[in-house]
Amino acid sequence: MPRFDNVFEYDNDLSGTGLRVGVVMSRFNLPVCEGLLSACIAELKRLGVADGDMRIASVPGALEIPLVLQTMAQSGRYDALIALGAVIRGETYHFEVVSNDACRAIMEVQLHTGVPIANGILTCETDEQAEVRMQPKGTDCAQAAVEMANLKKALGQ
Repeated sequence: MPRFDNVFEYDNDLSGTGLRVGVVMSRFNLPVCEGLLSACIAELKRLGVADGDMRIASVPGALEIPLVLQTMAQSGRYDALIALGAVIRGETYHFEVVSNDACRAIMEVQLHTGVPIANGILTCETDEQAEVRMQPKGTDCAQAAVEMANLKKALGQ
């Protein structure tokens, strides 16, 4: 329902039918990443994305995710992409470097290629926080990817 009379408003479209979605998952903190992936794929299917329209690539860690996203985005085969990973604070500055640089690089790929990317790299203080957040974040990323792919298509029409 529109919020304003005489002002066009794009709908939030969560129909995944016909969309092609790529997922890049880090293997570092694998149990959390597998939980993210499981929730994400289940939600993509629920939204109507066909099994044959999904591709999953895994990489060693969060810093490797952007390069694979860029390669996938440049291929022209995907309507949306999803980044999944878990960076959990340790005792050194490495947490900040990985968190900040992975996020920045994902944003750059999205802006330079025009392919929507849902960022599902958890940045948590503890393993317990990551475990609590993995299911909701995986689901949220699937929804964001589908919605943004549909919005981008609608904007181009």
